[in-house]
Amino acid sequence: MQPGISSGHRRAQAAAFDNIGERYDQAFPHKEGQVAAGEWLIGQLARGARVLDAGCGTGVPTARQLKEAGLSVTGIDISEVMLTLARQNVPDADLRLLDLTGIGRELGRFDAAVAFFSLLMLPRADIPGALARLRDVLVPGGLLAVGMVEADLDDVPIDFLGKPVRVTGYPRDELARVVESAGFEVLQARDLSYAPVTTQVPPEVQLFLYCRRAAGP
Repeated sequence: MQPGISSGHRRAQAAAFDNIGERYDQAFPHKEGQVAAGEWLIGQLARGARVLDAGCGTGVPTARQLKEAGLSVTGIDISEVMLTLARQNVPDADLRLLDLTGIGRELGRFDAAVAFFSLLMLPRADIPGALARLRDVLVPGGLLAVGMVEADLDDVPIDFLGKPVRVTGYPRDELARVVESAGFEVLQARDLSYAPVTTQVPPEVQLFLYCRRAAGP
């Protein structure tokens, strides 16, 4: 695990999502931004290309969408319960218990990666390192799609579906700078106003960046 994020922080975040389980998809049933980003990737990649889903959750919609399009999907998550659900939803994906700060070359190289609302579970101090690890496992010119909630927050505790979690966000221009500083070119930036179906989670603005691994070592 990368220095900076404590094992206690990781366990607390994982425990929260273990308890949330299926309620996550019930609260967020419409994931138009993720689906659109998945369609962008599918349009750029050859059949059989390897994609890393970093923070795959229940596997719905992204891992399933990519797999059904003929891509080879490896998904990682910190929650055993989420992974159990993902194995039911996408049984032919390669799913592993791992957090973003533990990504390494032992996973192999990927043609693309997605990180939808998984970076927001890290403190800001750890996000550049996580992005650098994603860059390191991508082939030259590999693609990255990032989803975040627009907010000026750093590791702030909130109540999420009745469970305590700590979340981070950025204003949109700052998010783009952080991603670019980690060695990516931002090709497109999109935003989406989103209202979950439960009053336990407030409305939010979701940011999606479509990126390419910049040239260099």
